[in-house]
Amino acid sequence: MSVRAPRWASLVVPVALAVADALLVNGVTPGLELNVSLVAAAALLLRRRLPLTVFLVTLPGILIGYVWFAPMIALYTVAVRRPDRRLLAFSALLLAIAHFVPWPVSDFEPTAYRENTLTLIDASVTSVGPIALGLLVRTRGELAARVEELTRSRRHADELLAQQVLSTERARLAREMHDVVAHQVSLISLQAGAVLISAEDGGAREGARTIRELSVRTLDELRHMVGVLRAAGGDLEELTPQPCLADLPRLIELSALDVDYEADYGEGVLEGLGQSEAVERAVFRIVQEALTNVRKHAPGARVRVRVSEADAAGTGGTAGAAGEAGAAGEAGAGEGVRELRVEVRNGAPDATAAAPELPGGGHGLIGLRERAQLLGGTLEAGPLPDGGFLVRATLPGATPVPRTAEA
Repeated sequence: MSVRAPRWASLVVPVALAVADALLVNGVTPGLELNVSLVAAAALLLRRRLPLTVFLVTLPGILIGYVWFAPMIALYTVAVRRPDRRLLAFSALLLAIAHFVPWPVSDFEPTAYRENTLTLIDASVTSVGPIALGLLVRTRGELAARVEELTRSRRHADELLAQQVLSTERARLAREMHDVVAHQVSLISLQAGAVLISAEDGGAREGARTIRELSVRTLDELRHMVGVLRAAGGDLEELTPQPCLADLPRLIELSALDVDYEADYGEGVLEGLGQSEAVERAVFRIVQEALTNVRKHAPGARVRVRVSEADAAGTGGTAGAAGEAGAAGEAGAGEGVRELRVEVRNGAPDATAAAPELPGGGHGLIGLRERAQLLGGTLEAGPLPDGGFLVRATLPGATPVPRTAEA
């Protein structure tokens, strides 16, 4: 795990090194050499904003004050910030000249070949070294950025591959659903049609007609589901037509159970809610699954289905509550947030009724609970003391508009 130095440290430490270099070379006695060296050191504070200008300011420091750190650090910054070849070559030439030429210029000895050669080599290394290091650091940063970009691209490619695998799995599931479920439901519909034609009893014909209608509706929903599963990236909103609260009476009528249905909610409970269709669909599926469980596990039991409106504080039945609270209560309730509550309560099963042999995987209530949680609601299910069972769900509704008292 790498530890990065604070930003202020990378700015202050070079200045401190340049000041120490100036004091060690020129001492602490004020003079032209020390002053020029200290100015070169202070100029490093602006090296990131004005790299070339700072480099030019530090050149008198190496020419007059014989300091190395300030101009070398400035040239390194130019290589990192301004990687132009001609600019870097010109800057290296200036630094080499400032390092090679003595101060005062009159002290230059053209005949001191050995000393001048060593000084020239030293000046070349002094000017080329910072540029090489700066270009290396810049290249390393570019490579790191490229690696990060490649990592993001690979992650995106993995996501696309996962989506492709999901689409393939959806297509396979669609084929399995069509081959298995559709075939069985079609046979049920054909058998029901045969009974509808041949039966003489009116009740039997009515039952066969109900079975045939349910089979046709199941095949229609299955057809839409298969279409969505086969479409890559299909949206569940494409399942049309979708059930809503108005379809509950027909669902209860076709359930062939002894059901008491009660609806106690205002027309505006779902107004202004972006997910109102999903809430209505969830209520329909909850009632549908609960009635299916009653047929499986409590044959002959009486069932009570109630869909009511409640506020977020847990008060149910807004119509009755408003009548008891009066005008003041109506104004206060109008500030709350409505919820839609659905309850499916059944009694103990009838011991004389024959239990149908229907398959069950035990995942129905789990799926309904997840559906309610995705909508921001809750679902509770459990046995009752009298041997029955209760399924209760609370789903978010809309924020009602405050109502004013009528004259």
